[in-house]
Amino acid sequence: MGVGEYCGARSQRSGVPGATRRSLGHSVVPGMNTSDSAANGSAANSYGTLTVAAVPIGRPGDASPLLAQALAEATLVAAEDTRRLMRLAATLGVQVTGRVVSYWDAVERRRGGQLLDSLRQGQDVLLVSDAGMPAISDPGYRLVAAAAEAGVRVRVLPGPSAVTAALAVSGLPSDRFCFEGFPPRKAGERARRFAELATESRTLVFFEAAKRAGVTLGELAAAFGPGRRAVVCRELTKTHEEVRRGSLAELADWAEGGLLGEVTLVVEGDQGGPRLSPAEAAAEVARRAAGGQPRNEVIAAVARESGLHRRDVYDAVVAARRGGSGGPDARVQDRPR
Repeated sequence: MGVGEYCGARSQRSGVPGATRRSLGHSVVPGMNTSDSAANGSAANSYGTLTVAAVPIGRPGDASPLLAQALAEATLVAAEDTRRLMRLAATLGVQVTGRVVSYWDAVERRRGGQLLDSLRQGQDVLLVSDAGMPAISDPGYRLVAAAAEAGVRVRVLPGPSAVTAALAVSGLPSDRFCFEGFPPRKAGERARRFAELATESRTLVFFEAAKRAGVTLGELAAAFGPGRRAVVCRELTKTHEEVRRGSLAELADWAEGGLLGEVTLVVEGDQGGPRLSPAEAAAEVARRAAGGQPRNEVIAAVARESGLHRRDVYDAVVAARRGGSGGPDARVQDRPR
């Protein structure tokens, strides 16, 4: 939609084109009043509209004019962080005169029912997260699903997203990709998930807490192979933006001391072939065996995860131990056949 299509009367209050105040009813943001195939019948036609709006992930200047307009005229705003929303509105020169309610993880289920009731009563709702697009690893999915199920019109105001921004700047293949959100917090679940993803051929995008980024990169290196290409995007579009490229092993070492800010990880998909060299597999066997796991079980597991033949891993382990201390304990029992 071109700029000329939404320019209208300029509000004396907000300075935003087309942001004139209106009474309770449907949004005057262009495109918000068009028919929705899911909203049929007279009851659905009396419902309000749920507008899912992206907000900047860093620079306030990345906000679209339509977002500013929607904030200026909204009668009800559901915000993940109400204070950040008001700071953004002030920066944009917009006065939010509608009711603002919090909508974050701890209250999502309870507040979602209240918002759905408001929509059914004919009130429009503007849904925003603290950064980026609602429902993408942020609250909003349940409300959108419930609204769609109830026949409520659901519209989107697109805008910034850390997922596509990181993918675009990564330099890794972007024709096909898979967004994984935040990895599981529990070590066992995380290890199983990474093992499942080791053979995924599409580029992978993860969110991760800065303090856990180094550990996660190390675990990804163990599961995917230390040489797999990856990119760490930190504080995108902010003052201290940083994009770091390298192998998973290199990035894990770099991030070992901890990172600051918002972090998005982009990891190359599986290109086929072994994910570890025999020497790397032998080192992984030694690491796991040092933790008390039976060596032959470890050899089988590492061979399976790395894509190498078990015999090749066995031979590499024997060669590594012979090249080390030697002696009787350098033997590996039960040679694989």
